Amino acid sequence: MKERDIRVTILGAGISGLAVAHWLHRDGFDVTVLEAGDVPGGSMVSRLEEGYMVDCGPNSGLDTSPLIRQLVEEVGLENELVYANDAGGRRYILKRGRLHALPTGPGAFLKTKLFSARAKCRLLAEPFIGKSQDGYNQSIADFVRRRLGREFLDYAINPFVSGVFAGDPEKLSVKSAFPKLYRLEELYGGLIKGMIKGAKERKARRETSKQNARMFSFLGGMQSFPKAIAKTLGEKLRCGCEVVGVKRSESGWMATYRHGRTMAEIESDVLVSALPAYRAATVFKDLDVDLVGHLNEIYYPPVKVLFLGYQEADVGRALDGFGFLIPEKEAKPFLGAIWSSVLFPGRAPKDSAAFTLFVGGARSPGLLDGDSEALNRSVLSDFSEIMSIRKPPQFIREWIWQRAIPQYTLGYIEHERYFQRFENAHSGLFLSGNYRGGISVGDCIIQSDLIYKKILETVEQYGR
Repeated sequence: MKERDIRVTILGAGISGLAVAHWLHRDGFDVTVLEAGDVPGGSMVSRLEEGYMVDCGPNSGLDTSPLIRQLVEEVGLENELVYANDAGGRRYILKRGRLHALPTGPGAFLKTKLFSARAKCRLLAEPFIGKSQDGYNQSIADFVRRRLGREFLDYAINPFVSGVFAGDPEKLSVKSAFPKLYRLEELYGGLIKGMIKGAKERKARRETSKQNARMFSFLGGMQSFPKAIAKTLGEKLRCGCEVVGVKRSESGWMATYRHGRTMAEIESDVLVSALPAYRAATVFKDLDVDLVGHLNEIYYPPVKVLFLGYQEADVGRALDGFGFLIPEKEAKPFLGAIWSSVLFPGRAPKDSAAFTLFVGGARSPGLLDGDSEALNRSVLSDFSEIMSIRKPPQFIREWIWQRAIPQYTLGYIEHERYFQRFENAHSGLFLSGNYRGGISVGDCIIQSDLIYKKILETVEQYGR
């Protein structure tokens, strides 16, 4: 059987599902993508309103792998690709009501007031700290306290984890959520030694570390990316098709889906689920009860996104960076703010400034259960004070993700192991999405490439 005769069904048209679909379609496979929503993109949602480009989900990606640029070029989006302004390289942390630049070099680290002299000395001791006896049974908080000290956890890692995962460092697994950080200790015995030696490995793999990778987006917002991939698929992408179940069939796999008021089935040789874990749990409920248990245990905290537009003249603080993150110790009602109009062109009208704020997350999920307007007033009050803004915003939009980002919590490795066992026991069925391999856009594309290659291996194994 030739490749074009092999039928592949992909569930979900987020970036994970679309990337796999694109590569298989390019290679001649008969691909069908089923998407419950009306448009592709998953959490990548971009809207142009009143001259503001609002990204309701991911605001950017990191160019960590050549796969990203390759995919961008293959779907004809290279002329829309934009990299972050150099001014966005500076990141701030709030401490005692003031913004402090996060130091990026030895000289800046010695001069910064973000960390005390004691904390700086403690960091210099890191190369002499031994490996943990707990292995992967450590939270990122435990890991950082042991290797770098409490102050570094409070004013660097805690806000960073909230900014990336909307997560709680006391609950996230260092092995699963930050595998490369964990590997530095396991392989090299320490972070500083590992960063030096690991740079050679990344160069050999043509990869860039996340702290050094260039940040990218698109002129039309992040949703431009999935839309461009979807365009290459044409009628192979079927929106408005909600998958309700999967079962084995004589030749492979059968997916049942709802399209409007009609129920239909599609049979394929290979099936890829790129659905969120909680959606995949409902789809596979009749296939594997243990899988459903693992999927349902994955926690997605709620996050509110507030997009604010101001007259630039009304912002008293210099806009000279990426934005700022807020440590939990500062007890503010939001996690941080991205200075959107600084990073990429076309995010705000002329003489205006745009900001994206994040509220809730695993650190304070209950905030979104109360009075929404009162919460917004509290956030706006604190944000205005931090940024020395004299007038109310001229533009406000909000978006609530009831289930935002999967949390790679302690014990997550047991989920990962079971997902692998499940795939081994169900030939031709693969699990993908941001609950496997990392949550970033780049992580999803790298994971999709692995799924794509596994499918090729499966086809070759069975002589197809």
